[in-house]
Amino acid sequence: MTSSWKSEWPQHIAIVMDGNNRWAKSRDLPVKSGHRFGAEAALEVVNSCLARNIKYLTLFAFSSENWLRPKREVQGLMALFLTVLKRKEIRQLHRKNVRLEFIGNRSSFPQKLQNNMHEVEELTRNNTGMTVIVAADYGGRWDIANAFTSIIGKVSSGELSADAIDVDLLHQHMSSSSYPDPDLCIRTGGERRISNFLLWHFAYTELYFSDCYWPDFDDAQFQIALDDFAKRQRRYGSHDDQQTTDD
Repeated sequence: MTSSWKSEWPQHIAIVMDGNNRWAKSRDLPVKSGHRFGAEAALEVVNSCLARNIKYLTLFAFSSENWLRPKREVQGLMALFLTVLKRKEIRQLHRKNVRLEFIGNRSSFPQKLQNNMHEVEELTRNNTGMTVIVAADYGGRWDIANAFTSIIGKVSSGELSADAIDVDLLHQHMSSSSYPDPDLCIRTGGERRISNFLLWHFAYTELYFSDCYWPDFDDAQFQIALDDFAKRQRRYGSHDDQQTTDD
């Protein structure tokens, strides 16, 4: 694993961690095993980012639509979250100067899980190294609607004028407004869609899709995604000839 930083590597990576269930079924294992090994893969990718000095990583851990899954599976995911948030790896990440934050409608989670999320955020709040953002009970449409609701409330109270509403103001009210938009989104599991993840933030994000199931997505697979990203020319809506200047 390399520890150097390359300018063509992304500053912020977002990942849709897909394929836990199919990975487990392909091995005749219970669904909970897929999620457990998926949690291990997430920790490995965090360490891969640390080794490459990548500053921000957003992980799509639980979507708004995941509540529609079988009750037993949802309960298993809640139990896994509680286990992960208590484990020694969190303390190790803290010692590595990693900050952890959660975005999403956490009020739907059990109070014990909400408390653990808050404890992890408080433990790592002052860390200045890499930031890991965990999207839990998150949906891109929810995020946009939530931002509008907040702005409308401020307009109604007289704190804001309706004329002040623009793209920048809306962005300031999004869940992850404190961080740069993702440069690269990786989705594992063979699907080619973003599934209501960071819809506002993906305006110019490069997309990379891997057929690898998430529990098998290791440092080597991560490097393949980075190499693919490094070959791309990001235009942000301009033409090729607008991206180059004569010496």
